[in-house]
Amino acid sequence: MAHHYHLIVEGNPAIIYASRGGNPEKVLPTLKPFLEKFWKERETFGAYADTPECLVAQLTVRFGFETAEDDFSNIRVGVNYDPNAEYLYWIGLNKDVQIWVPKIAYRENPSLGLQGCQRFDQTF
Repeated sequence: MAHHYHLIVEGNPAIIYASRGGNPEKVLPTLKPFLEKFWKERETFGAYADTPECLVAQLTVRFGFETAEDDFSNIRVGVNYDPNAEYLYWIGLNKDVQIWVPKIAYRENPSLGLQGCQRFDQTF
């Protein structure tokens, strides 16, 4: 199954969308080590002002290569939520990662974003 998903970074209006490989069992083993390294590098260099922008750029590259399989049409960056997203990964600047799943309201009006979703509290 494709498992469409979004990566959302707190403090940045850009929304990363990918059309395959978005279930937590696939995303989290890539996302968690990536974020650990990202946060460690930010702390080492003391660079914080552009963290949301830097994180969106680096996530796009990392997940583009992770899911592309010689076809980069499955990943994009925009400012609109996609009604087909099955998982929404919210990444807080406090290093928190939350997984959200759409409710009917989101499917009918994806512009609701996380307000149209519920927390997915499964342990991984």
